[in-house]
Amino acid sequence: MTAIQLTDLAGLYRAGQVRGITSVCSAHPIVLRAALRHGREYGSTILIEATCNQVNHTGGYTGMTPSDFAELVRDLAEEEDCPRELIVLGGDHLGPNPWRHLPAAAAMEQASDMIAAYISAGFRKIHLDTSMGCANEAATLDDETTALRAAQLVVRAEQTAEHSDLPLPLYIIGTEVPPPGGADHALETITPTKPDAARATIEVHNRIFAEHGLSGMQGRVIGLVVQPGVEFGNQNVIPYDASKARDLLSVLEAHDGLVFEAHSTDYQGRGPLSEMVRDGFSILKVGPELTFVLREALYALDLIASDMLPDYGDRPLYHAMEELMQTHKENWARHYSGTDAEQRVMRHYSLSDRIRYYWTEKKAQTAVANLLAALDGQTVPLPLMWQHMPRAAHAAGRPLDPETLLIQRVCDTLTAYHAACTPKEV
Repeated sequence: MTAIQLTDLAGLYRAGQVRGITSVCSAHPIVLRAALRHGREYGSTILIEATCNQVNHTGGYTGMTPSDFAELVRDLAEEEDCPRELIVLGGDHLGPNPWRHLPAAAAMEQASDMIAAYISAGFRKIHLDTSMGCANEAATLDDETTALRAAQLVVRAEQTAEHSDLPLPLYIIGTEVPPPGGADHALETITPTKPDAARATIEVHNRIFAEHGLSGMQGRVIGLVVQPGVEFGNQNVIPYDASKARDLLSVLEAHDGLVFEAHSTDYQGRGPLSEMVRDGFSILKVGPELTFVLREALYALDLIASDMLPDYGDRPLYHAMEELMQTHKENWARHYSGTDAEQRVMRHYSLSDRIRYYWTEKKAQTAVANLLAALDGQTVPLPLMWQHMPRAAHAAGRPLDPETLLIQRVCDTLTAYHAACTPKEV
């Protein structure tokens, strides 16, 4: 079966053929390797996206520029024997957010340089997000101002692609999305985007783009970000409720070239994800769930090694991560409340998975490397595997390849997304 392309989604939806594409939003090498291996196995489009805070022209919190990130993906793809034609790179929330402490003009200049770096590095799918206020502005901007700033970024993106003889990018508009990484508190319900608000976003962007001489790119606006009514907090998940989103689906009826892009679809599971794709949420973004299940698997292996190997120690990976997070609190302190014990639980086990910010630290990388080296080739008894990692019972009783187990755990989640996106694959 030929891989579904981003530009196919709107036509397939209107033809009654339920298809979607999973967007993997992570910079963790093991997650990326899993996405490439999974996509190679299924022959499906591998959409990998980086966010403006994570990767930008000044390095982002990963320390990677867009060209660095693209090179990482290419190198992993070569190692995984994954065809490059299956891979699509995307930029998520591209706008002034990392520099919103600056005056708007200065923040937008940085955002323009960032988007040029993304285009030059071969990123093809661009989510324009200029909705956030900068210094001395409201936290959230009106549609008119948002669209004007988006047009400024599109001009830079188009010029960069043309001057570099690169394919012209595809765009996603709309910014009504949950907080990055999930909400900070327990949630009871999430209200989907109002249809009139979605229509206004489309109409204002179309008008502003036309006024800026950008009518030619409007056919490459393929999706609209809306809130479908899904979210996850630190400890709970709000599943998709199709009845609450029904009115929103009418927006697609008048815009043949668009589908919806859904953010924060993590932890939904195959059933709700399948319903979302059926209803036109054809691009499903997932990020924290992938690093959550990776952390879950790492901690399980940490327990196995602690119980099995006398010289390994008592959960050294867990304790290394706790020390890192206590030393550098900036990535979680504003998001986790409660007693000291409650905050400790959230640091390690929150669904928002803010521990993911720490895996690039040398102390974390050393602890992971020591764990994998300690278990490599070891034979784990079945009862011990049942105790700590029952999903990997098939790997008990024979020499262990721990990194393969980590990749398989991430692939389990990706398989659920693939099933939702291709329910009647032939």
